[in-house]
Amino acid sequence: MTKFFASDAAIERIGAGLLDRSLPKSEWTHAAHFAAALWLLRRHGVAETAQRMPGLIRAYNEAVGGANTDTEGYHETITQASIAQAARVLAGRPPAEPLHEVTDHLMASPLGDRDWLLAHWSRDRLFSVAARRAWLAPDLAPLPQA
Repeated sequence: MTKFFASDAAIERIGAGLLDRSLPKSEWTHAAHFAAALWLLRRHGVAETAQRMPGLIRAYNEAVGGANTDTEGYHETITQASIAQAARVLAGRPPAEPLHEVTDHLMASPLGDRDWLLAHWSRDRLFSVAARRAWLAPDLAPLPQA
């Protein structure tokens, strides 16, 4: 299995870098998105993470020179779907398992493929302005449940 982060300290660095907007943009990868979600989920639970993550990502995007518009930056449907699936993976792992190992497990699953969402949403629906602005349910297949 591929190792994405060497330790929980590396995951903490990703999460803290998102919070204080110090994470270099080049390090805000697909794996880092899930690592930050898992880090927040373990600390705050699903409801609070789902509430906080949009603002954190928007602020981070702006801090690294990005914009949050109808065509770039923050995407509500992708964020909420990713949080839900990260929470599902986390719930299925032993509570004391190191977070970097949970991240490796998640990234070894279909979620590790950047296009995983396209098994659940049509491209047109997922990349619509409506899906970027607000949650749109999948139109191809439901998301796996815990």
